[in-house]
Amino acid sequence: MTDYTVEFVGTGETIEVSDKQTILKACIEAGIAQEYSCRVGMCLACSAEIVAGDVAQPAARGLTDEERENYALTCMARPQSDLKLDRGVYPPSIEQDAADAAAAADDD
Repeated sequence: MTDYTVEFVGTGETIEVSDKQTILKACIEAGIAQEYSCRVGMCLACSAEIVAGDVAQPAARGLTDEERENYALTCMARPQSDLKLDRGVYPPSIEQDAADAAAAADDD
């Protein structure tokens, strides 16, 4: 078991996370207010842009294969190196879903 440093850019928050633990679980244990909802890798509420480092997140079903390279779902992601994450930056698929929902609401 290896511990890695996870830094959240722009917040000054840094935690140590085991490669066997999800980033979300470590945040909750450390008292860091990380947004989440489903905790099963589908809703994307817990997503963060990967600024530096690598994660393993094979069960992150809510992300496209391309998005898995640049975004972490903290409820599923386990660090594979020291990380820098930018919370509140969502993958393009969630931004597109929001735009589609707004357009559908305008049509009603």
